Amino acid sequence: MALPEYEGIASSARKLHPAESVNIPLIEESTATGEVAALYQHFRSHFGRPDVPGILKCFATHPPLLRHMMDLSESLIFADGRLTRKHKEMIATLVSAQNSCPYCQDSHAYFLRVHGGSSQALAAIETNNLDSPELTTAEQTLLGFARKVNLNSHEICRADVDLVRQAGWSELQIAEAVHVAALFATFNRVANAFGLESQGLLALCDIEMHEAQSEDITTQRSAP
Repeated sequence: MALPEYEGIASSARKLHPAESVNIPLIEESTATGEVAALYQHFRSHFGRPDVPGILKCFATHPPLLRHMMDLSESLIFADGRLTRKHKEMIATLVSAQNSCPYCQDSHAYFLRVHGGSSQALAAIETNNLDSPELTTAEQTLLGFARKVNLNSHEICRADVDLVRQAGWSELQIAEAVHVAALFATFNRVANAFGLESQGLLALCDIEMHEAQSEDITTQRSAP
């Protein structure tokens, strides 16, 4: 199940910022043993990323939690479900930006770009401009609901759900949006409390897209 975003990381000649935690020590790959070492190896081989991301190292302090989080991420986050990966990454990026989580915001902004999100739509989401024409009306409504799940879930009522349904989303899609938003609220708090810093993934994506465009222009100019 190699993921396209991780294949991009694996094929890049550029190095990512190493996963560092400024508050609570991580379980590093070099020191992992037993179940944690086996789970790290499974992650690298199964997902196609050469290194284990920092957020998983946070969960590795409790191996059963690491195992469950890997399973949950694979089945809910890193797969199309009731919602597409693109829409899940929109929610993940929005919630992470609202919660001021540089690690998750950078990672999922990158994933959003890989899965078809435009730079303009990303900018609108990161600045909480959910009325932007770069988002469809349905996306605006779904993201507005996800924002409320993250910030004011105690205020959600049936009218909020009906509004999202009227925009074209099914109740199962709405339920999945709740799951994704709530899960990222957890991820954000874990990453921030451990002190994870941004991996610089979005910058890597922007550089590689710029280089690809430059290569296309060079090829077009050299064509007979």
